[in-house]
Amino acid sequence: MISKKHRRHSRLNPLLSGIGIIVLSALLLFLFLPGINTSTKTTRLVVHRGMGFRTILAEMHRNGTIQERWPTLVTASIVPKVHRIKPGRYVIPPRMSNLGLLYYLHSHPQDEVRVTLPEGLDLTRIANILARKLDMDSTAFMAAVSDKKLLAKHGINARNAEGYLFPGTYNFVWASTPEESAGFLIGRFKHFYADSLKNIAARQGLTTTALLTIASIVEAETPLNAEKPFVASVYLNRLQKGMRLQADPTVQYALGGTARRLYYKDLKADSPYNTYRHKGLPPGPICNPGKASILAVLYPAETQFLYFVATGKGGHYFAVSLAEHARNIAKYRSARNN
Repeated sequence: MISKKHRRHSRLNPLLSGIGIIVLSALLLFLFLPGINTSTKTTRLVVHRGMGFRTILAEMHRNGTIQERWPTLVTASIVPKVHRIKPGRYVIPPRMSNLGLLYYLHSHPQDEVRVTLPEGLDLTRIANILARKLDMDSTAFMAAVSDKKLLAKHGINARNAEGYLFPGTYNFVWASTPEESAGFLIGRFKHFYADSLKNIAARQGLTTTALLTIASIVEAETPLNAEKPFVASVYLNRLQKGMRLQADPTVQYALGGTARRLYYKDLKADSPYNTYRHKGLPPGPICNPGKASILAVLYPAETQFLYFVATGKGGHYFAVSLAEHARNIAKYRSARNN
């Protein structure tokens, strides 16, 4: 004889099974049904470093990517790994499921930006370019390139990484940290500056910083690659003779700010970077030189030149003696007046 309790259980089991199937179906629809909580249009999302998951949800709710926050939050609770969303700029397709949306953000490749850093920029100008192109602050980048730990990590014995940030066109991750960006640019220089070049510098008695310092002055003096070995020869000849370099770009660097025409009073600026007042090399590079300027110092033209002045037409006149230099100055002034 079947008891009433057993009959009651028999009736409840199918009911509970049916409820379970309904709940499971609802859950699957909740997770996988496209468009149940997401926009019918393409939306855009910017995730900055340090944004928490709930903050990201709030931003998606604000910009219309999701209609309600709680369904996406519940989905993330069921599948915890999709909490991890990398910083970046996302274009989100329309009508995604809750799980599809979170998985898309979680697994999307890092957003890259192509950035060109021309030869001859100093740290401040590089910081400004990266701040405009990437998700970073220029002040934070300046702090990173002066950080003793970062400099020690890359074997740089200087007060900052001026000169070591190799110019070029590169793909940066948009969310790169200042430390990552600086380390990448230093790495590009170290890749270029192979052992063969180090040996040439060593034979000339040049440390890496000394090489980059001369190269940075050459870079600042002329944009013409064909002239650079001659400009390099002038400064190397002056150093060999114990003469002051008297390089205008070092005064510009000492003065700071935007480059401008120099006056005689500027040449008296009290700075170790002022090579009109101090013999030898300044404390470090004045900009970040490119390949041509570095190679010009390693492979200078064989000359006796000690002076040069602009032609007024884009190039320079070179001279061995002061008398010849004075004649070249007169030619420059004539060209400028005309």
